[in-house]
Amino acid sequence: MEFPDLGKHCSEKTCKQLDFLPVKCDMCKQDFCKDHFTYAAHKCPCAFQKDVQVPVCPLCNIPIPIKKGQVPDVVVGDHMDRDCGYHPGKKKEKIFTYRCSKEGCKKKEMLQMVCAQCHGNFCIQHRHPLDHSCTHRSRPTIKAGFSSVTASPKPLGDFHPLAAGRLANRLTNWFTRLVL
Repeated sequence: MEFPDLGKHCSEKTCKQLDFLPVKCDMCKQDFCKDHFTYAAHKCPCAFQKDVQVPVCPLCNIPIPIKKGQVPDVVVGDHMDRDCGYHPGKKKEKIFTYRCSKEGCKKKEMLQMVCAQCHGNFCIQHRHPLDHSCTHRSRPTIKAGFSSVTASPKPLGDFHPLAAGRLANRLTNWFTRLVL
């Protein structure tokens, strides 16, 4: 050999390959070849100090803290049995909670649409006083449902012009959560 002091032998007991560009493990301070330089490849006894992983609950997506020496699967299983916020049998949050007050109508809406005159809650179809036969009329109304709103500069009741946009946003968000 021309350069007997060049390179080092791999510290792995089964390898001992002469490597001219050895990699020194930053934990156990031994030299290894390209095949054994990772913690797992040479079974580094000090790897637990650097190779820390935090498992995440597959149901609620919350990281689960693990102490040294604990098995991650067991700790996550305990979390799922006791502390997990996700319960498949638990009722989901209702989105359409505001039921129409019009007699015979069973529609429910995401947003509350309260009539300014009778203070009843109505669906989009019955939100105007003439559409739900409002009994407490404080001002005269035009005998047309939706066209009265477009003709009038002020909206009737507590219906805000941007409410339809907010309703569309809530529906879109709700639908994307359903799909995902």
